[in-house]
Amino acid sequence: MKNLYNTKKTKKLDDLELRVYTSRLLGSDDSLVLHGGGNTSVKIGGTLYVKGSGWDLATIEKEGFSPTKTIDLIMLLEHERLSDSDMVKYQKEALIDKSAPNPSVEAILHALIPYKFVDHTHADAMVTISNTNRGEELIEEIYEGYLIIPYVMPGFLLAKIVYNMTDGIEWENIKGIILHNHGIFTFANDAKESYDNMIDAVNLAERYIRKAKKQKTHDLNKIQELISEAKGYEVTLKVNQSKIAKQFATKEDMTLSQQGVLTPEHIIRTKRVPIIFEDDYEKELNNYIKAYHDYFERHYIDSEIMLNPAPNWAVLRDFGTISFGKDEKEASIIEDINNHTMKAMINAKKLGGYKSINEEQSFYMEYWELEQMKLK
Repeated sequence: MKNLYNTKKTKKLDDLELRVYTSRLLGSDDSLVLHGGGNTSVKIGGTLYVKGSGWDLATIEKEGFSPTKTIDLIMLLEHERLSDSDMVKYQKEALIDKSAPNPSVEAILHALIPYKFVDHTHADAMVTISNTNRGEELIEEIYEGYLIIPYVMPGFLLAKIVYNMTDGIEWENIKGIILHNHGIFTFANDAKESYDNMIDAVNLAERYIRKAKKQKTHDLNKIQELISEAKGYEVTLKVNQSKIAKQFATKEDMTLSQQGVLTPEHIIRTKRVPIIFEDDYEKELNNYIKAYHDYFERHYIDSEIMLNPAPNWAVLRDFGTISFGKDEKEASIIEDINNHTMKAMINAKKLGGYKSINEEQSFYMEYWELEQMKLK
């Protein structure tokens, strides 16, 4: 993420004008905040100027900041609990200018943080990492020195938890605050430094994601060579890295591919299941072929001859899928079937689980003479 701060534009700005300037920088990047999201503040004397509800950081003016008595907001943390309606009422009572907009729901937390400038965004990159199965572990790894808060509702409850967690802690040792599944707070006594801290924090997550994307690669030439050898002819590859294919290739969803075909007639094109390629392609292919031999042995009738046991498509871990055909047309047909199958499997998972026809029914459909005639 690029740092947009321009010192030439800020030389003659006072503190509130600096607050407007850096707020707009944050609001101008939709990977940080969207449609009125996020909030910022500046403390001038005993007054907290915090973004007012309904204002957008991208276009905020001075009038968009609600001047409140900082100490009155901090005193609210003496409550053990505070309803939303009471919080809004007390925040309004803390307003110095009663015509100003209602203070942000995060106003109490802004008051609590003992720095002049406080920035809060919902950075896509950070939330992306937080919202993964290993989110808590990864956030701890990436954001060393940050105060990390499990997800709680914004407002008084969040401010109270931060208040309790920072009791006895030196704030100078806290680089920022990470809110799981929510966003980031950064702060400093200088507008530029607080903004810089935000960009640096988001870049930590963006670099981690870029690194993770680069970590998993697959040798497509090797795969083509192995499948061609197993098929006995040079195969054409149809590589699919669409959004649905990438999701299907994740650790969480790729086992869906082993559940069987979407509809029986697809089996003559795709076989019952694809191969899953992760790391050891030769071993994985040998295991797939052996499993196909076993499948044939379990169900064949004396007159049947085993079809080529090599797979017709593959799921590549953390990459996507590949369809194999004797030519471009055949590979495209298989890919088309796979696209519908993947979408159906993922949707069925949301409905409680995917279930295809059983193995025996699949075999009889795959070897049914009337189906095989279609290919001929």
